Amino acid sequence: MSFTYASIGSALGLAKIVENGELKGSIGGVPASTKAEKVWTICQALGDIAFAYPFSNIFLEIQDSLRSPPPEKATMRKASTMAIFITTIFYLCCGGFGYGAFGNSTPGNILTGFGFYEPYWLIDFANACVVLHLVGGYQVYNQPVFAFVEKWFAETFPYCGFVYEDHFFKLPSLPAFRLNLLRLCFRTAYVALTTGIAMIFPYFNQVVGLAGAISFWPAVVYFPVEMYLVQKTIGTWTGKWVMLRSFSLVCLVVTCFALVGSIKGLINAKFS
Repeated sequence: MSFTYASIGSALGLAKIVENGELKGSIGGVPASTKAEKVWTICQALGDIAFAYPFSNIFLEIQDSLRSPPPEKATMRKASTMAIFITTIFYLCCGGFGYGAFGNSTPGNILTGFGFYEPYWLIDFANACVVLHLVGGYQVYNQPVFAFVEKWFAETFPYCGFVYEDHFFKLPSLPAFRLNLLRLCFRTAYVALTTGIAMIFPYFNQVVGLAGAISFWPAVVYFPVEMYLVQKTIGTWTGKWVMLRSFSLVCLVVTCFALVGSIKGLINAKFS
């Protein structure tokens, strides 16, 4: 799905550039009224970039499903290298062609932000791919949340029937299925809550930047660095230890900037 709608968005952007006969926009990007406003916009853009690599959140779940030989780490190294390379190429094409086609008036999402109107069938097909991708991604990315909460309930209330008991239901003309009340209640409430938040803040760029800033440093930088330090038994204050810690600290600072900028953009969009 991602490959399809990214290809369509890039192709439409390139076609729009050819139709215009010029590249719109500038090297400096979208102008701002003040230098401070420009800094906040850059911070939000950093969050948007971080959100472009959300697969890192489920690396452990993916690797846990692999079997050896070959070694899981070798397979994951190849898969992550290919994923980063392909993702970077596609998003650079989408962003570059989109900005070249519309300049400073480029919408946050060129497929749904009234960037393109024709051909209708192609844009509708691309948006259908976006919906399928997001629905599937929502299920996958929330599995760690569900697993964590359900594990916490199981450890906290080890003898509670609401947590452990499964109920079997049989509907006419359908096979029997098993239902756990904890999963039913918690997952339903979680989906309702996230849907409500999405309806309250329907701002594409700002929400994407906020989500990217929140998830980037813990999942992409801090956790892998800490795992590497422990696995390789790297001593404190050695050259490699200092380098990795400095890298993690710099990424934390950048992530904080992106988080603050995205929150400010979200507030401005909500009350403007």
